[in-house]
Amino acid sequence: SFSNPLFFFKRCPSHIEQQNLTSVSEFFLTGLSDDPEQQPLLFGLFLSMYLVTVLGNLLIILAVSCDPHLHTPMYFFLSNLSLADIGFTSTTIPKMIVGIQTQSRAISYVGCLTQMSFLILFGCMDGMLLTAMAYDRFVAICHPLHYSVIMNPRLCGLLVLLSFFVSLLDSQLHNLTVLQLTCFKDMEISNFFCDPSQLLNLACSDTFTNNIVMYFVGAISGFLPISGIFFSYYKIVSSILRVPSAGGKYKAFSTCGSHLSVVCLFYGTAIGVYLGSALLSSPRKDMRASVVYAVVTPMLNPFIYSLRNRDIKSALRRFLRRTG
Repeated sequence: SFSNPLFFFKRCPSHIEQQNLTSVSEFFLTGLSDDPEQQPLLFGLFLSMYLVTVLGNLLIILAVSCDPHLHTPMYFFLSNLSLADIGFTSTTIPKMIVGIQTQSRAISYVGCLTQMSFLILFGCMDGMLLTAMAYDRFVAICHPLHYSVIMNPRLCGLLVLLSFFVSLLDSQLHNLTVLQLTCFKDMEISNFFCDPSQLLNLACSDTFTNNIVMYFVGAISGFLPISGIFFSYYKIVSSILRVPSAGGKYKAFSTCGSHLSVVCLFYGTAIGVYLGSALLSSPRKDMRASVVYAVVTPMLNPFIYSLRNRDIKSALRRFLRRTG
C-alpha cells in the first residue's frame, strides 16, 4: 500500500556500483522560481489567487443553494463544478504557498501520491461535469419541450455520481501505474506539484508499458468527455442554424457562451500539458501551462459564469442583500 511510510524509492543503480543504492523517501518540487527576491511576490500572488478562487466558487455554491430560481439542472451542475474547482486548487496551491514560506521544496512519497491522486480526481471531475453541462444545453436547445422530463433530478444526480466514480477510477489507475516504479533517475520534479507524466519520465526502468497504460487511461478520461462535448455542440449548432431570426439564434447560443469559454480554457491547457510532455519535453512551458489550468482556470470560472449570466448576478445580489 502506498500509505506505508516505510516504503522507499531507490535511485538508478550505476554501472560501477550496482549494489550501492541510495534509498530516498521524498521528491523535490522545483517550483516556479529559485530567485529569493521573487518569493514574496509569488507568495502574495498565489495566496490572493487561491483566496479569490475559494471565495468566488463558494459564492456560486451559496447563491445556487439559497435561491429557488436557480434550482435547475444547469446550476446544479455549476455548483458541483465550483466544488470540484475548490478541491482542484486546494490540492496544489496551499502546498506551494507553504513551500515558499518555509523555503522547503520537499514532498514525501506518500504526500506526492496523495496529491497526484486528488489532483487527477478533481481534474477529471471538472471534465466530466463540463460534459454533463454540455448535454444539459443540448437537451435545453434541441428538445426544449421535453427538457423537464429528460433532465429530471434523478438523472442529474446519477450524472454527478457517474462523474465522481469515473474520476475516482482514473485517479486510482494513475496511482497503480506510478506504484509500479521503484527506481528513479532523479528526485527533482520540474513543477510545483507531483505531475504523473514527469514521474514516469524520471523512472529508470523501461516505462513503455506504464506509458501505454497511462496515456490509454488519459485518452479514455479525456477523449470521451471531449467527444460528448463536441457531439452536443454539433447538435446545438445544427439546431440553432435552423432558427429563422438572428435574435433567436443569438439568444439560443448566448446560453452556451460561458460553458464554451470554460471548456476551451480548461481542455486547451490540460491536453497541451498532458500530451505535450510525451512529444516535446519543455519543463518551463509545461509549468506555465500547468499554472493556467490548475490555478487560473478555477479562479476565472466563477467570473465567467457570473459576469455573463443575469440569473447568477441577480441571485448573488439577493444573497448579499440578505447577508448584509
